[in-house]
Amino acid sequence: MTKVAPIDQRKADHIKINLEQDVRSALTTGLENYHFTHEALPELDLNRLDTTLSLFGKRLAAPLLISSMTGGTAEAETLNLRLAEAAQETGIAMGVGSQRAAIEHPEQAATFQVRRVAPDILLFANLGAIQLNYGYGIDQCRRAVEMIQADALILHLNPLQEAVQDAGDVNFAGLAAKIEEVCKKLEVPVIAKEVGWGISERTARVLAECGVQAIDVAGAGGTSWSQVEMHRAPDEFTRQLAATFVGWGIPTADSILNVKKVVPEMTIFASGGIKDGLDVAKCVALGATLGGMAGPFLKAAAVSTEKVAEMIRLTKKQIEVTMFTCGAGKLEELRAGKLTLRYRETK
Repeated sequence: MTKVAPIDQRKADHIKINLEQDVRSALTTGLENYHFTHEALPELDLNRLDTTLSLFGKRLAAPLLISSMTGGTAEAETLNLRLAEAAQETGIAMGVGSQRAAIEHPEQAATFQVRRVAPDILLFANLGAIQLNYGYGIDQCRRAVEMIQADALILHLNPLQEAVQDAGDVNFAGLAAKIEEVCKKLEVPVIAKEVGWGISERTARVLAECGVQAIDVAGAGGTSWSQVEMHRAPDEFTRQLAATFVGWGIPTADSILNVKKVVPEMTIFASGGIKDGLDVAKCVALGATLGGMAGPFLKAAAVSTEKVAEMIRLTKKQIEVTMFTCGAGKLEELRAGKLTLRYRETK
């Protein structure tokens, strides 16, 4: 039997592969099919646009989220602190990577603890929902939240990643009832998040019935974790299995619309292949509250805190210019028929 890599080694592998390999999905986000109506006379002052919003009791400077990525290693601690410092400086939200490593090895908790540099940010704890079927419960969820003084808990859903991972956790049966129990008992909001294959109408409905307060659709079109697992597969069988699913998933744009259709009141985070502020603005126009990016911020964090802050400032300015040139003075006005669907004809 193949020896399973320790969880900390797996996290180190994930960072290295994401920074060094092409792990993009074969699908696109679908956002490229949407276009804003350009207004040559917007009747707005670019310097007075309002990109702020309130969420879970925190004020954000822009509808931006540094999506959950990493933790559990010394390198991850450096990356998380840089990401958090930049989030604090620019006033945006941040999620940490799965805290399972620190739940099982408490000495690793410091790699996730970013409040020392970011006391004011909207911060999300993170655990794999599947662990609720493997011995975790409300106690572990509370520990994850308390460990980093989080404002909410992300429970991430990754059935395909587990299915193609060597010795992955694949018993997803009865998981909804356990998510519902956490939603009822946990003192902070629970957010359900895919990791890159999107949310269907059925899943959105089930999650809403469980009581989650937000859904991060994490659609297809960005990082494919089956491709990440392909690069760390221990044998050719597992490598080929993972490689099969490079084109799997529901694109980000479709995922947002799926959630809006069946639970229109749900708070939506849009991630999965978001590359710039124009994409974020499109997601907001489709119905999302936040747009999240992971890969671009990870690469920036590998350089410096200032590189992350610079990327955030650029992304915010891209959102502002988008709003300005389509005549939207504030975020809610982006949803007022500003976006059109245009499929390019194929020759």
